[in-house]
Amino acid sequence: MRVFAITFFIISALILMPINSVLALRTMDYSKQSLIEADFSGQDLSGVTFNLANLLRANLSNSDLQGASLFRAKLQEADLSNSNLSEATLDSAILDGTDLSNAVLEDAFAFDTNFKNVNISGADFTNVLMSDDVIQSLCLIAEGTNSNTGRSTRESLECD
Repeated sequence: MRVFAITFFIISALILMPINSVLALRTMDYSKQSLIEADFSGQDLSGVTFNLANLLRANLSNSDLQGASLFRAKLQEADLSNSNLSEATLDSAILDGTDLSNAVLEDAFAFDTNFKNVNISGADFTNVLMSDDVIQSLCLIAEGTNSNTGRSTRESLECD
């Protein structure tokens, strides 16, 4: 009986270990951390928390950030190109010199977010919660079509 219990425990641990690893990544919390020039490119970061994190010049390109929280994150000169930011929280984040080219931000929250000198070519802003003045300023530089959703940046921002 004892051998059976030990064997069962080992098999259970081996089966559940990959699941625990995935769950651990999805519940990662990088809040208030200095992640200057960090490389998160190509990673599944869905649901990860980066609240108040300093992501200056960080590489988040080609990453899945769906549902991630980037509240008041500092994303100056960060690379978010080709990333999935659907349903992400970007409220009060600082995006200065940030590359959002071909990013999908569908249903994201970006109220009071500072967009300055950003590259939004091909970005999809469908249903993003933003103030009217931010939308107007982004419409001045909006161009391109998102290769994943097929939506033009201007149409997703509802530019006139």
